[in-house]
Amino acid sequence: MRVLVAEDHHILARTIATGLRRQAMAVDVASTGAQAERMCLVTDYDVLVLDRDLPVMTGDEVCRRLRELTAPPRILMLTAAAEVTDKVYGLTALGADDYLAKPFDFAELTARVRTLSRRAPKPPPVVLRHEDITLDRARHQVSVGGRPLELTPKEFAVLQLLMEARGTAVPHDELVRTVWDENLDPRTSAVRAAVSRLRRKLGDSGLIAADKGQGYRLCD
Repeated sequence: MRVLVAEDHHILARTIATGLRRQAMAVDVASTGAQAERMCLVTDYDVLVLDRDLPVMTGDEVCRRLRELTAPPRILMLTAAAEVTDKVYGLTALGADDYLAKPFDFAELTARVRTLSRRAPKPPPVVLRHEDITLDRARHQVSVGGRPLELTPKEFAVLQLLMEARGTAVPHDELVRTVWDENLDPRTSAVRAAVSRLRRKLGDSGLIAADKGQGYRLCD
C-alpha cells in the first residue's frame, strides 16, 4: 500500500510515517499543500493522510484540487477542529473520505488508513492462498501448511504483492514503489534481499522465480 502523509509538523509527520512503515506500508511525506498536490499528480497513492491546516495551500484546497483528478487517492483529513460541523464540512463540502481529529490514537489512524485502502475498486480478497501458503491481509498473518510464519513487514508486503499477482511477474520497480518509498534507491539490492529471505522462510527456493527483465513471480 502506498501512502502520502501531508503534515507540516515535522515530528508528527515523522512519527506517523515511521508507524505506518512498520505496518508494511510504503510512505512518503510532504510538508506543504503544494508539495502534496505535486506528489499526487506523479504517484498513484492509495491513501493521502492530509493535515487540514497546511501552510500557504491549505489541506482544504489540496482536497478540492485532488477531487478533480480521474482517480484521486482516498483522503483521510487530519485536523485540530473536532466539532461535528467541521467533520461534516470536510466530508461533504471538501470531499474527504474520512476525518480524524487531533490528538488521535495511532491504532485508530492505522485502522482508518487500511479501511480506506480497501475501498479502492475491486480489492483483492482478505485471505490469499497459493499452494499451501495462506496470507491474511486483515490480521497480517501468514502460514505455510497451517504452520504460522514470522515475516517482517517488508517481507509480508512483498509476499502479498506476489500472491495478488497470481503467478504474473511483478516488476522490480513496482515492488520498490509499493513496498518501500521514494527514499529508496531503485538500484538497491533491498528487493533481492527480501525475496531471498522469503524463499528461505517459505522453505522452497524455487517458489519465487526471478524472470530476467520482468520481475518476480510465484511458481506452482
